[in-house]
Amino acid sequence: MEALDKLDRHILRALQEDGRATYDHISAQIGLSPSAVLRRVKRLEESGVIARYVALVKPEAVGLGLTAYINVRLEKHADSHKRNPMDVFRASVQTWPEVVECAALTGEMDYLLRLVVRDMAHYSHFIMESLLKHPSVQDCKTSFVMDRVKSTTAVPV
Repeated sequence: MEALDKLDRHILRALQEDGRATYDHISAQIGLSPSAVLRRVKRLEESGVIARYVALVKPEAVGLGLTAYINVRLEKHADSHKRNPMDVFRASVQTWPEVVECAALTGEMDYLLRLVVRDMAHYSHFIMESLLKHPSVQDCKTSFVMDRVKSTTAVPV
């Protein structure tokens, strides 16, 4: 993808604010024709700058009232020489619906998980039955979200 120009950035900001904005609406905001906006959006999609479109669901509105961040440290040596502990852990994370985000970290801990669950009982069940029973997990530390000060999916373009 070639460098984004000012108009591309305006389009991206508009779509991050409202992914269902029409090309007519965006064109009125930035001073381009709807067809020019369409061409630019298609180019941004094809080049991978726009990865996908989604609906953002408020967890509390669907009964998921507890968010936790869990720092996870893995064992460094695998019992089996076939698979690395990090590969085994990464594969497992993909199957845990409670984990909505997982990032590999530098520093003392290996991963940071963002967990969205119904309540403390759901959290406890996940920790005891999934995370701590995982063969690659050595240790974990949890912090619970008390208040969301800022929550956005928009990147600063």
